[in-house]
Amino acid sequence: MPIMSHPVSPERSSQRLPIAITPGDVCGIGPEIVIKAFRDAPELMQGCFVVGDAALMQRSAQWLGTVAGQGSALPVVQLSHAQEALGAPVHSVPVLQLPREAATDAPPATELLAQLHRGQVSQAAGFFSFQCVQWAARAALRAEVAALVTAPIHKEAWSAAGVSYPGHTELLQAEVAAHLGKTVADVPVRMMLANDELRTVLVSIHVSLRQALAAVTFDNVLQTLRTTHTSLSALLGRAPRIAVAGLNPHAGEGGLFGSEEIDTINPAIAAARSEGIDCHGALPPDTVFMQARGLARFDVVVAMYHDQGLIPVKYLGVDKGVNVTLGLPLVRTSPDHGTAFDIAGQGVADASSLIESVRQARLLLEPVNR
Repeated sequence: MPIMSHPVSPERSSQRLPIAITPGDVCGIGPEIVIKAFRDAPELMQGCFVVGDAALMQRSAQWLGTVAGQGSALPVVQLSHAQEALGAPVHSVPVLQLPREAATDAPPATELLAQLHRGQVSQAAGFFSFQCVQWAARAALRAEVAALVTAPIHKEAWSAAGVSYPGHTELLQAEVAAHLGKTVADVPVRMMLANDELRTVLVSIHVSLRQALAAVTFDNVLQTLRTTHTSLSALLGRAPRIAVAGLNPHAGEGGLFGSEEIDTINPAIAAARSEGIDCHGALPPDTVFMQARGLARFDVVVAMYHDQGLIPVKYLGVDKGVNVTLGLPLVRTSPDHGTAFDIAGQGVADASSLIESVRQARLLLEPVNR
């Protein structure tokens, strides 16, 4: 099946800018779930495009349609520029070839194809996925795309490729800082994991537990509350009700099990409340997520570290979970799961979280489009 080109037809969509989707680590399930999203949710995916390599996506589409026995292969449409995605045919996979200026050090597509083995860490795949995200971030900052939806990358592959960032969030923070002429410290970002039942925002992200404990400072907690309030106010159209988890068992039990709540977390909450932020705590971390489940009492929980916040959300199911980066001047969402090397190449990967990520990106864009 040849890769098709298609002229732009802007009348197909009322969307002003396209949404860029990065394929993630191509040795994992990224290309598979991207193709399934275009196949299973064609109307939602209209106006989206994949930034990467048309030959790679075509190979994945053909494999999914024939080898995996999941119907006819979706045609891959190669775009000449991002705006053409708005007029690309429904029931196709629009792909914008990674521009050469963004991939000067990347191996040619033919070489990359030869190196790929599903389910294995690949330096070439790690560098390619990094280049895709970097280009998409810069395109968003140039106002060429409306949002980024990022399929999962493999952090070990990024490290093997010499990428200094531990993940998407840190890369995007650095790109925004460089674009604005600021330091990274001047662009505070936070990770929010969300599904239909629960939202949680993290004070610290990809650091060791020892470093995460040291990151529970007055300034970090207050900045997290400010970022959460600002971002969710735009999304919800009202001030969010924020629950704040304590760090220690029973939120310290009045200082019996630790003083971080008394010395740091509660003063930050008081400072935030004096700014008009609707936040409550510090609440016992073993029960706060039950109080917030269903979004009835609280709209979001601020958690003190990565696993404290992510385990409850992921326990409810990764098929609907979405990772949202807060604090950036661009919209970025991502599935709440990893590269799943253990099932790559089996045709069983679930695209629900990626589809939900696109849906969430569109919701976050609504205030901009109004």
